[in-house]
Amino acid sequence: MAKARKQSRSVLITITILFIGGVLAVAFWPKPMLVDMGMVTRGTMRLTIDEEGRTRVRDAYIVSTPVAGQLMRVRVYPGDHVVRGETVVAHMRPTNPAALDVRTREQADAAVSAAQAALRVARADLNAAMANLDLSRSELQRTIQLVDRGVSTGAALDRARQTDRVAQANVDTAEAAIAMREAEIVNAQALLIGFDDPGLSAAIGGASPNDIPLFAPADGRILQVMQQSETTLPAGAPIMEIGNVSSDLEIVVGLLSTDAVQVTPGDAVIVTDWGGSVDLGGVVARVDPFGVTQFSALGVEEQRVNAIVDITSLPDDFAGLGHGFRVETKIIVWQGQDVLIVPSSALFRSADDWTVFVVDEGEAQLRTVQIGPNNGIEAQVTGGLAVGETVILYPSSGLAAGASVAARVVN
Repeated sequence: MAKARKQSRSVLITITILFIGGVLAVAFWPKPMLVDMGMVTRGTMRLTIDEEGRTRVRDAYIVSTPVAGQLMRVRVYPGDHVVRGETVVAHMRPTNPAALDVRTREQADAAVSAAQAALRVARADLNAAMANLDLSRSELQRTIQLVDRGVSTGAALDRARQTDRVAQANVDTAEAAIAMREAEIVNAQALLIGFDDPGLSAAIGGASPNDIPLFAPADGRILQVMQQSETTLPAGAPIMEIGNVSSDLEIVVGLLSTDAVQVTPGDAVIVTDWGGSVDLGGVVARVDPFGVTQFSALGVEEQRVNAIVDITSLPDDFAGLGHGFRVETKIIVWQGQDVLIVPSSALFRSADDWTVFVVDEGEAQLRTVQIGPNNGIEAQVTGGLAVGETVILYPSSGLAAGASVAARVVN
């Protein structure tokens, strides 16, 4: 009995020791490293330059004042449709005269008095010239009669005719002088016109023959009104901007100069995040040949180059897009069809080569690869990998060739 009890105790101790050893072996047995994995695939790959852009009307027209004058209140508003040569967008009138101070008014009064006196002198000269003309004509008639009777000579007749013509010229000169003096009076009286002149309010009040209508220079819509209220403006002052947003819209993209050298006219563009349900198509029309220094939101100095993008989608597809709207653009600088693609996060540098970790039967194998264009998300593989192979994404510094790995499960 005691012997059987002793044997049972030995068996239990043995089983306990084996169980504890098994638990320790399982606890300290090497486990595979959990990693993120990706696949090598084949498909279409694009290399794009992503940048923010602004829409604008290609041929925007600035309506400005043709002459200095008084702009009446503008009765049109942004968004209104206008027709070239038919829609009146604004009205102008002559500028009100300046107010006269005491000295200026006295000088103007003196100028009027002087002009009136000069007119009286001119009229007196006319009377004298007419009297001389009458006398010369009488003498001419008498000389003609004397010549006919043989009493006077032909030379006397010629002198009489000359005197008559000189007298007629003096009359014409006196009449011209009168017209000149009358104009001087009108000019001097115009200097006396002021805000308190009763004829001024009648001239500029209501419908005036001096009203200058400004017509729309192009078909389209009013983009913005710079001057809405009635005011006095000099010649050439901007009033409003007109453009056709439905068929004359383009996009200006400010590229970094390092990106601009990769873009050429004709490159396809995808317009996203503009507010519509579908992306828009576009094409690069031109890249400006000069750069502009700008500062980023972080205060970093950058050289920016404007690229102009023509929208190729139908106008109905971007009906809500207007002038100065923000959009996101993707300029396609390279595109490959049916190429071998590996996730860019699997690539890392080893010496001067690009390498990846390939998963082969649960082990990480280091492999050198050759790649083509890389857009930061995907890279083209030109050698070293085959379609369908599994690669490790974001390999850590602790991962070594031959290490046991397993896919990380994301809950």
